[in-house]
Amino acid sequence: MAKLLYITAHPFAGETTHAPNSFGLTAGDAFLHAYKENHPNDEVAELHLYKTTIPHIDLDVFNGWGKLQGGQAFDALSADEQAKVARLGELSDQFVAHDKYVFVTPMWNFLFPPLLKAYVDSIAVAGKTFKYTENGPVGLLNGKKILHIQASGGIYSQGPAEGFNFAPKYLQAIGTFFGITDFQTLFVEGQAAQPDKAESIKQEAVQKAAAMAQSF
Repeated sequence: MAKLLYITAHPFAGETTHAPNSFGLTAGDAFLHAYKENHPNDEVAELHLYKTTIPHIDLDVFNGWGKLQGGQAFDALSADEQAKVARLGELSDQFVAHDKYVFVTPMWNFLFPPLLKAYVDSIAVAGKTFKYTENGPVGLLNGKKILHIQASGGIYSQGPAEGFNFAPKYLQAIGTFFGITDFQTLFVEGQAAQPDKAESIKQEAVQKAAAMAQSF
């Protein structure tokens, strides 16, 4: 039995109905439905970043970490330090406990929503997702896999705008840093640039997502 963590970084994720233009979430839903059908014994958890607490790494966090590294007990931390440090630990532990990861994001200004960067900061933890060695950092999540589903109004997976497609490059880089070399992408793109083809773009993405779920 494998464990899949389905992560969304979209304000509409987790709602009973999606906004009409949330092409990425529609494809994500199709993937999730097909995955559960084809892998009935796997465990699936959903993490909607806009509906969860993700502490930013701020002064409280650095102070809390510093106290713990200095040998102080957790109880010595302030209430804010305790809450933030503990929550960051929960998020990183949850991530490490899974085998497969699906990130569903819209493209915002050539990247993804900022909550996803805050989430990546919470899971990039030495000793959990990577470790330092005399030869440099080494990933600890070998054998796991990532799928990134990205929706964008324009076409960025190829053509003249490809150089602005930073989100999948970043997620693949951070995955590689964690030791994850199996990285797949599904681009749901072009619906704003080609509004007359928007519905067919959505339906094609739904079909691709369901097909990818069978072997993921």
